[in-house]
Amino acid sequence: MPDVHAVRVRFADTPDAPAIAALHADSWRRHYRSAYSDAFLDGDVATDRHAVWIRQLRNPPASHCTLVAENGGALVGFAHTVLNDDPTWGALLDNLHVAFVLKRNGVGSSLLAATAQTVAARTPESGLYLWVLEQNTSAQAFYEARGGKRVGRRLISPPGGDPSRLSGAPSAFRYAWPDPAALLIA
Repeated sequence: MPDVHAVRVRFADTPDAPAIAALHADSWRRHYRSAYSDAFLDGDVATDRHAVWIRQLRNPPASHCTLVAENGGALVGFAHTVLNDDPTWGALLDNLHVAFVLKRNGVGSSLLAATAQTVAARTPESGLYLWVLEQNTSAQAFYEARGGKRVGRRLISPPGGDPSRLSGAPSAFRYAWPDPAALLIA
C-alpha cells in the first residue's frame, strides 16, 4: 500500500503520454465494459489512447491541464481538466483514473484536490464538474463522498466519434461542485 503522503502530484509533460495512455486503456477495460464495445476495449483502445495523449500533451491548449500522480517514480494516476468548459458548470474534469491496484488509497482524492486547487488558482470563480458512466457506481460513490452533486444525465459520445466503439446507448451522470475549494485536502 502506498503512503498517500508519498504520492507526488505534478503537471504532466509529453514523456508521460505512454504511461497515461496505458493507465487510461487499462481503466477503460476494467470499468467501461457494456458501455464500450468489447471489440474496441480488447482491440485498439491502447493505440487510440496513446494517440490521444501524445496529441494532447505535445501541444496542449492553454485551457487544458493534465496532472499526474507518482509513487516511487511510477505513474499511478492522472487527471485531465478543461478550464472554462461550460458557462454554467465551469471546468470539466474530463478524466480521472487511478491504477487499479492502488484504488482506495487516497490517490484519487489527491488528484481531485490538486485539480480543485488548479481550477481555483486559474479560474477563481469557476465551478468544477465531470461526467461518470451510469454503470460506474463505484466512481459515483467516490464523487458523492467528496461532496459532488448529481445534476444531470446524457447519452455519451463514442470515443473518437466512432459509433462502433459503443455498446448500445450508454449514458452518464453529471456531478458538480459549484465551489471546488470544498475538495481541498486539509
